[in-house]
Amino acid sequence: MDNTSINTNTKQLLPTKRLVLCSLFAAILCISAYLSIPTPLPMAPKITMMNFMVFLIALLFPVGESFLISLVWFLLGVVGLPVFIGGGSGIGYLIAPYGAYTWAFPIVMVVLPLIRGKKYSRIWYTVCAIIGVLIIDIIGMFWLKATMSYDLKTAFLTGFVPFIPLDLVKAVVVAQIIPAFRRLF
Repeated sequence: MDNTSINTNTKQLLPTKRLVLCSLFAAILCISAYLSIPTPLPMAPKITMMNFMVFLIALLFPVGESFLISLVWFLLGVVGLPVFIGGGSGIGYLIAPYGAYTWAFPIVMVVLPLIRGKKYSRIWYTVCAIIGVLIIDIIGMFWLKATMSYDLKTAFLTGFVPFIPLDLVKAVVVAQIIPAFRRLF
């Protein structure tokens, strides 16, 4: 056996390892939809660990892998597997008043890897995660406003304010634990 075949095999293992990691994180993202706290708002989604996982994936993986993870998760939900918040699925879930919070996740999983840079900085990653919170909650708020015919104040009070405190906590925590996860890779 010559060195050429060994090098070729080694090069093939890295993509396989990354694919397995992407699959694992896609599965964890699906499971995170079920770790939830109910909200008192009618028709509002439950508060879940999905945001936490979205921020973790977006700050941990390169943009292509982050997009792949979000695409797998999103397509599983669109075809009917219960992987959206609270076990939701399908197109009907996505066009419902609170559906935009769900379809904002793939947007964040592309935007954050593009803006975060390659070198870890606790402050910059925290800022990026907060930008992710704002993207999700603003998209969700405006979709809620449009689908429910709310004025901006009502949409803000029902679709933004209730979610911001916990979303910010999740974002800040994720930004702080990224170095521990990077060691696993």
